[in-house]
Amino acid sequence: MKVFVTGGAGYVGSVCVEQLLDRGDEVVIFDNLSEGHRQSIDPRATFIQGDLNDSKSISLAIETSSPSAVMHLAASALVAESMTDPGKYFHQNVSGGLNLLQAMVENGVNRIVFSSTCATFGIPNRTPIDENMPQHPINPYGESKLMFEKILRWYDQIHDLTFVTLRYFNVAGASAKSGEARRTESHLIPRILQVALGQLPHVEIYGTDFETPDGTCIRDYIHVLDVASAHILALSAQKSDSFNLGSGAGTSVREVLTACRKVSGRPIPTVEKPRRAGDPPRLVASSEKAKRELNWNPQFVDIQPIVESAWHWHVAHPKGYTD
Repeated sequence: MKVFVTGGAGYVGSVCVEQLLDRGDEVVIFDNLSEGHRQSIDPRATFIQGDLNDSKSISLAIETSSPSAVMHLAASALVAESMTDPGKYFHQNVSGGLNLLQAMVENGVNRIVFSSTCATFGIPNRTPIDENMPQHPINPYGESKLMFEKILRWYDQIHDLTFVTLRYFNVAGASAKSGEARRTESHLIPRILQVALGQLPHVEIYGTDFETPDGTCIRDYIHVLDVASAHILALSAQKSDSFNLGSGAGTSVREVLTACRKVSGRPIPTVEKPRRAGDPPRLVASSEKAKRELNWNPQFVDIQPIVESAWHWHVAHPKGYTD
């Protein structure tokens, strides 16, 4: 299979590309390198530098590469930024996505796996969160992803375009080659490991009075290798559908800190701060549908091996990617 991967130079995208190539697929990466890194591009893949907001660029790339399927991972993905610059998120995640779909339709490409997010659910009224829960995003990032999910349903109905939407929870960890190195890092585990490496003075804990056993909020951490394997399986789906991806296990901020201290052997100082507005106490996925219908079997459930893989990568790449 020839797979066209938007955002293939990014964190999750580069691991998806790695797994596709390892199983013998041909891969074309399309990335503008605003968040992705040239150093993360697998040399076995074909790389096209381009932007989804340039309709001619994406149309030409799809036409010349003639892929069997598309994995769409390119997106703006900072929740806080989306609250100050919503236009960027609707422009990139919705308008850019529409340019991609139009290029697919024009060139007869009728299969797409879409990287969505648990942020489409907003603050749930219960956990674990399954696919039947109502979707009420509380930020423009989640709203932009939900808008594209709805657009995909219409393209399926009108253009017979088969889609699989994968809604991630908290992706973490690393492969042997690729790790998490954003230009603006807001995720908990890499920030903790930056403290362990002496690159930051402390880790902020936002809220210690949640209705949880240790007072800190609980999240569902899923290994990036397990996320990538779900993408591979989704390529063979026979009908359009949506799936939640998580480990099914909730881990509190303090439990993540304990795992990071154990793995790194470093003290990792913290500073406690008030809760952030809109932070729910607990977000945990039900991934039973993906296990049942995609035959997806996540290999990592406990937080420690997830942290271990991330730590090994960060120690080997203390400055992340240098490009």
